[in-house]
Amino acid sequence: MSVDGDSTQTSRRRLLEAGKALFAKYGFEQTSTANIARDAGTSESQLVRYYKSKAGLLEAIFNDCWFGLNQRIQQVVVGATNAREALAGVLETVSDAFGRDADLAYLLLFEGRRVRGSTSEIHLSRGFIEFDNLLRVLINRGKRDGTFRQELSEAAMASALLGATESMIRDRLIAYRAEKPQPFTDDEIRAIFFAILSGLGHDHASSHVSPSSA
Repeated sequence: MSVDGDSTQTSRRRLLEAGKALFAKYGFEQTSTANIARDAGTSESQLVRYYKSKAGLLEAIFNDCWFGLNQRIQQVVVGATNAREALAGVLETVSDAFGRDADLAYLLLFEGRRVRGSTSEIHLSRGFIEFDNLLRVLINRGKRDGTFRQELSEAAMASALLGATESMIRDRLIAYRAEKPQPFTDDEIRAIFFAILSGLGHDHASSHVSPSSA
């Protein structure tokens, strides 16, 4: 790579890192391109050159964060012997990543799915879509091998698993930002996750009561 190429990659990386830290600390709306450029040791014109806009930089940060996380998740999934083990590995990988990088957790949980701009559309990052698709693939795998109940859709099951886990991690981040005691531990998050997994299994199907029979 040429010297100019090295310089470009260094500037891009500095902008990504500065944007990630500032967006996580102050939020997207309260962070200016001037502050990002200042912390990155570059100019606003370089930010516009590489990422078009502040929103473009945020999208690049999401994709960068999800790329590394999804790579680690894929390695866990490949090594798992069944769907339940794979989903448990996904939880461990995500929880570990969020525990080691609070900025990553804040961005993905608070800034990752919000309305931006003049439209009401919520734009999902490519990395999150890939992650959500992987969850559905694993759930379908579990339905095929008899791990999970057939009558529940993969969309509902993925939403339940992801929603419960995200909510607990989000509440811990809120407590951390407020300098309050952590409301629950990693072990409690795992226990809730596995309780939901167990409830989605065939061994709990007989205890299901439909609204019409209640």
